[in-house]
Amino acid sequence: MKFTPQSLFLIGLFSLFACAQDKNPVNNKHSYEIIVPELSNPWGFAFLPDGSMLINEKAGNMIHFKNGKKSQIDGLPEVYIRGQGGLLDIKLHPNYNTNGWIYFTYASSEGEEKGGHTALMRAKLKNNVLVNKELLYKATPNTTRGQHFGSRIEFDDKGYLFFTIGERGNRDVNPQDITRDGGKVYRLNDDGTIPSDNPFVNTKNAKTAIFSYGHRNPQGMTIHPDTRELWTHEHGPKGGDEINIIKSGKNYGWPVITYGVNYIGTQITDETSRPGMEQPIHYWDPSIAPSGMAFISSDKYGDWKGNLLIGSLKFQYLDNCYLQDGKIVKEERLLDGLGRVRSVNQNPDGYIYVGIENLGIIKLIKN
Repeated sequence: MKFTPQSLFLIGLFSLFACAQDKNPVNNKHSYEIIVPELSNPWGFAFLPDGSMLINEKAGNMIHFKNGKKSQIDGLPEVYIRGQGGLLDIKLHPNYNTNGWIYFTYASSEGEEKGGHTALMRAKLKNNVLVNKELLYKATPNTTRGQHFGSRIEFDDKGYLFFTIGERGNRDVNPQDITRDGGKVYRLNDDGTIPSDNPFVNTKNAKTAIFSYGHRNPQGMTIHPDTRELWTHEHGPKGGDEINIIKSGKNYGWPVITYGVNYIGTQITDETSRPGMEQPIHYWDPSIAPSGMAFISSDKYGDWKGNLLIGSLKFQYLDNCYLQDGKIVKEERLLDGLGRVRSVNQNPDGYIYVGIENLGIIKLIKN
């Protein structure tokens, strides 16, 4: 069946209005306090041992927030600013107190091709300057496309470093091809070397840092506080945003299987499952455009303890997900309408902090 430009427009318009509303109820039994005001796009942030914060603004600025004041961090590598690309996530080494390593992802133009791709670097901080910088991974090839850079960072209990890269808008090639970067979850040793038991270390021409593949654009990643499994979420197309539990060498299906459709409403595939491809534990339709992800593991929030929090860019709220037997059984909207929720972290003090575009970083308080 062929579609004219006019029919495609009408399909897209109908789909837009048919799936324009999120049906999760609003929970008003909470409040918030603005901790860091006047931020544009706080893509990632991390808490230093003294209680201060390092904040990555997507536009290419790293900020040290301490005692109510913002200071600029110098010494960043050149950041490629395009579309969804810029300065992305930030994470401290689990042994930061002894080794001082800070890890961050960013879009980089390093390489022979025009454009950019996601990179991972570590560095140390001295007098608000990044020193001892080490580029641990740079995805290739560069492209001028502005989509799907990822990227989140997480450490597991064994000290392995995980990070995500989106498929850079090349869905028909990158996510299913383990010889190419993009659409993957990667695992490294903390110094950037490849773990000997990574799933594709003995596969010819494979990118040996790959831990799992078949992803679209993962912008949330965290460790489950009880099972210690690695959880991610990723953007679907129109519908089909997913939550996945990441396992070594597994294929998560994009774009061969999906619960979403093209943005204009046309079909990507008629398959939502296939042998050898993992199923999400949860998916959203309509898409909420998820970003940021954290479990509540402290006692600060009463019966919310154990819940999973996920930011919604599209509908501008914090999704409070109740879990039972590893499945989401209930969702509700927190911080409803406050802004596009970009990042979510639990502070060592036990409180949840949330980065909201064009507002800042706030502390969530349960009434």
